[in-house]
Amino acid sequence: MKNVKAVMCDIDGTLLSSNGIVTPKTIEAIKKLREHGILFGISTGRDVPSVKHLLKVWGIDGLVDLMVGSNGGEIYDYADDYYEMNYPLPGSLILEIMKHFEDMDVNFAIHGDGVLYTPKEDDLIKSLSDTDQLPYEVIDFNEFLKQDQLKLLITCAPETMPAVIERSKTFHNEKFKSACLQTTKLLFEFMDPRISKDFGLRKIMEKRGFTMENLCSFGDADNDYEMTLHAGVGVVMANGSEKTKSVADYITDDNDHDGIGNFIEKYLID
Repeated sequence: MKNVKAVMCDIDGTLLSSNGIVTPKTIEAIKKLREHGILFGISTGRDVPSVKHLLKVWGIDGLVDLMVGSNGGEIYDYADDYYEMNYPLPGSLILEIMKHFEDMDVNFAIHGDGVLYTPKEDDLIKSLSDTDQLPYEVIDFNEFLKQDQLKLLITCAPETMPAVIERSKTFHNEKFKSACLQTTKLLFEFMDPRISKDFGLRKIMEKRGFTMENLCSFGDADNDYEMTLHAGVGVVMANGSEKTKSVADYITDDNDHDGIGNFIEKYLID
């Protein structure tokens, strides 16, 4: 633990409780962590601008040093206001993916500056908006996707997810490669295959002169697998997926019982 220079946390199912808040105990632990000279950051599937909008809502405004957003497609360092984006998907490819799923009971969304952009309004986007604590806006995706975007979100009811996963296995494009995975019970995502939280974390750690050995990560879902595997200290919540738990150095309490705060107090601060 003495090698830990930075702590990076996933948001949904990890940093946030089921009520969508950061618990007071975890906030206090983060403050103490930073007083001990250890950086605190966020590594999430959400985009950086959206997270910035919500830090005050979560009670951690001013406590975040680093961010990895869009599952590793973005990095941001508060110290010098440094932002970097890597490997967006071509807009034409996103339209092709959407067409592949158009007959299914799903909706689509793309993050943008604190808003969920969507091609249509329905209960699925309303539910995602509530869960992510972000407003949504219906726009013309044919026009919007004239620009490349970091990733495509497919939102559906939990009972539809198995069919979405099966359908994803039949998508193929000769010119462009894409990767996909389920990230929550409501979300399935497409992105560039070179992107992962591990990719973004390596970039932000290197920028600060650290290695992955200097990282303590907290996560819960399958998209936290690689960062858990490669972090010097990989911690997974009790509510985490079995896949990601299988490579954890530690299992901490769940996100409704101060899992992050308890671990920080026990292992990272004297």
